[in-house]
Amino acid sequence: MKAAVVRQLGAPLVVEEVPIPVPGPFEALVQVDYSGVCHTDLHAARGDWPVKPVPPFIPGHEGSGRVVELGPSAAGVRVGDRIGNAWLATACGVCRDCLGGWESLCTRQQNSGYSVDGSFAEYMVVDTRYAPRIPEGADAAGITAVLCAGVTVYKGLKVTGARPGDWVVVSGIGGLGHMAIQYAAAMGFRVIAVTGTEAKRQRALDYGAELVVNYRDGDPGEAVQDLVGGAQAALVTAVSEKTFPQALSMLRRGGTVSLVGLPPGDFPLSIFDTVLRGLTVRGSIVGTRLDMLEAVDFFSRGVVSTTFERQPMDAINDIFTRMATGVIDGRVVLDMSL
Repeated sequence: MKAAVVRQLGAPLVVEEVPIPVPGPFEALVQVDYSGVCHTDLHAARGDWPVKPVPPFIPGHEGSGRVVELGPSAAGVRVGDRIGNAWLATACGVCRDCLGGWESLCTRQQNSGYSVDGSFAEYMVVDTRYAPRIPEGADAAGITAVLCAGVTVYKGLKVTGARPGDWVVVSGIGGLGHMAIQYAAAMGFRVIAVTGTEAKRQRALDYGAELVVNYRDGDPGEAVQDLVGGAQAALVTAVSEKTFPQALSMLRRGGTVSLVGLPPGDFPLSIFDTVLRGLTVRGSIVGTRLDMLEAVDFFSRGVVSTTFERQPMDAINDIFTRMATGVIDGRVVLDMSL
């Protein structure tokens, strides 16, 4: 099969022929139709994070395709069913976190496109106990972004504790942010989008934001405080380090900031300001299987949509270059038929 392989961290991916994987216990072999390209894939290929993947490996954790073969004990799917992969490839199932419905915190989890091969290939294997089901009739290319970006921002919004009618800030209107605005609006929140480009102002409004703040026009914290008296929650999807302290400044007293973006540096946190204003800082990592079901349901009902472009697998290195320079509008989806 054809696959995009990381042979060396920091080097261009090699598109080459590799063996078709064989499904093991609980697994299914899936013929991949589409695979979204996430910023995490770029981090993986460059080896940006402290725990580094070991080459050679195949990135990709937003794959969509149909089951062509079942391994022993695979359950809940049949040959021909549409299924996907996700960042959470599998977990131990028996630790306290797994038993408590927080398998995304399992220390023995495996991650697609990082510790196990992912979906930048014509075929992939998935654990049927954890792989997201894709409803028939749903846009199989568009839904790929839901399998990571969508569930990530949906979970990040859930853990803020915001209630319908609360003002929520979404910082960044890229691959994550354009979906976060839609999920936030669908959840009943009033949305303020923060961006640095006027070109994205109208798009943010179209996605469901009521207000848009351009941080290049002045202090975004002061702007949000002046407009609505501060937000109850802020979701940081941008990867620029300065957006994190900015998010804190946009909160009202007692507010919560939810962190889902992963810049390489540290988060400068004022302990005095955090204590004095009663702020909460939450880290949120993707979502559980239940979160995935809920995130997919929003998409399948047409409440949330994705902005994306199709590209062939051979273009993956050019896609990574565009991603690193921040010029992609929405998401890029690898189309295996191109």
